[in-house]
Amino acid sequence: MPDFYFQGKIYYNPVQLVMEKIGGTWKAPILYRLKSGKLRYGELKSDLPRISDRILSLQLKELESTGLIERKLYPTIPPRTEYRLTPNGTKMVKLIEIIKRYGLAWMETEQMKGGVKKKKK
Repeated sequence: MPDFYFQGKIYYNPVQLVMEKIGGTWKAPILYRLKSGKLRYGELKSDLPRISDRILSLQLKELESTGLIERKLYPTIPPRTEYRLTPNGTKMVKLIEIIKRYGLAWMETEQMKGGVKKKKK
């Protein structure tokens, strides 16, 4: 497969492009939570308790800039912001669900072999 440029950056294959857009710790979980409908910032924050405000804001901005989510700001006091998936974001969630199922099956296989250790609470 030949290299290609997308938005001024060189990619070696389309998988690299997609993984860059949804990779990392938080982008896929944010998208996955938005599959049920629009959520406010505070709802996302409480649904992802380990994410910091700074990282959540950054990830939401990146997902918006890639066209996977839309942000709607209501001019109220205090301001209210809602996020929802775009049509491309909805397609991406379908891919994330496939990856999730694969990951769960892989973990189950590895657990049977003793390769996955459960985290102590």
